[in-house]
Amino acid sequence: MTKRPHPWVRVIVQTDGSLEKKQLHLPRWAWQAMVGTAIVVTGLVILGAAFLLPLARTAGRVPGLERRIARLEAENERIGDLARALDSAEARYARLRTMIGADIVPDPLVRASGVPIAPALAARTVGSPHRGDGAVIPRHWPLDDAGYITRGQIGGPPGAESHPGLDIAVTTGSLVRATAAGTVAEAGTDPEYGNFVLLQHADEYQSMYGHLSRLLVRPGQLVESGEVIGLSGNTGNSSAPHLHFEIRRRAQVVDPLTLVKEGT
Repeated sequence: MTKRPHPWVRVIVQTDGSLEKKQLHLPRWAWQAMVGTAIVVTGLVILGAAFLLPLARTAGRVPGLERRIARLEAENERIGDLARALDSAEARYARLRTMIGADIVPDPLVRASGVPIAPALAARTVGSPHRGDGAVIPRHWPLDDAGYITRGQIGGPPGAESHPGLDIAVTTGSLVRATAAGTVAEAGTDPEYGNFVLLQHADEYQSMYGHLSRLLVRPGQLVESGEVIGLSGNTGNSSAPHLHFEIRRRAQVVDPLTLVKEGT
């Protein structure tokens, strides 16, 4: 015969240091309910601590993050003010350059260059004719100011590096003159040459002047030998102020130094 559990639970309570005992008789179901409730409460306390502790740590960092965000926003506002002031200064500088037709401050790359690649070249030799002498094929140096030939003419097979003319380092705003009398075939802007002038001369000669800061002629205009056609600059595919001077004949490039003897 199976023995049934006793329906009552006896709980003995004894005060520390006392010999007296108190006995409590509880129904078994009440005791089980008390134990189950204690287990549930303990579990809830543990789960609450596991979730609330990270939240408490995060909440503790919020004031510091808010102060940091406020500081960054203030710094961004100051940077924005500086950027707007710089844009305004650049716009005023661009307007001044447009008004005078050249840079008013020498390019820092020119000032910093201390090792010229070639000796300085004068625009023309003393006493040599330059303006209005009736030359109709390229023969005159295109600059009044001294400069440096930083790159000469380079030819090569297809795919190899080529350079069809001379690169002459000179301060932005230097006068650029026609190497001979002719007609302005083209005058405009090109991604490679920047602002450029292409002159058509006699005997199927052409001369090209690239990277100009300002054009002073227009297509179809007749120019005399030595007439100012533009100002040197740093436009197009150029890393420093210089004049690209190129001579062609019948669609073939010609080394300018074989025709232009001035300043050599």
